[in-house]
Amino acid sequence: MTIKSLEELIKIREGAQKKVNLRQSGDDGEDIIEILVGMATCGIAAGARETLHAIIEEINHREIKNIRVVPVGCLGYCHSEPVIQVNIPGEEPILYGKVDSNKAKEIIHHHILGGNILKDSVLINTFQRA
Repeated sequence: MTIKSLEELIKIREGAQKKVNLRQSGDDGEDIIEILVGMATCGIAAGARETLHAIIEEINHREIKNIRVVPVGCLGYCHSEPVIQVNIPGEEPILYGKVDSNKAKEIIHHHILGGNILKDSVLINTFQRA
């Protein structure tokens, strides 16, 4: 990639800074949604980096402001990597397994924005408890 002007460089820097800010803190406010992405060795080997990047790109694309993406260590479900946990204030955490880039975008669209849990990809949540 060749940068041809100072404006292009500034635009690239601003885009990168948005991604860093999203990973570190989300926007200010009390009702922050958190997405934890399992980034232990097993998760990375299964594609968690791509999942993390897809989540961040989708959040930026949809301009969602009240969300924080947090890379974490092992979430304990190596057999279902890549694994993510969605924490929405006032709701039980939802743990999703086998989350590739496409599934990550579906989770943002259907669960985060639409309020509909993708039951076929859920590992653990309260509606499964008896």
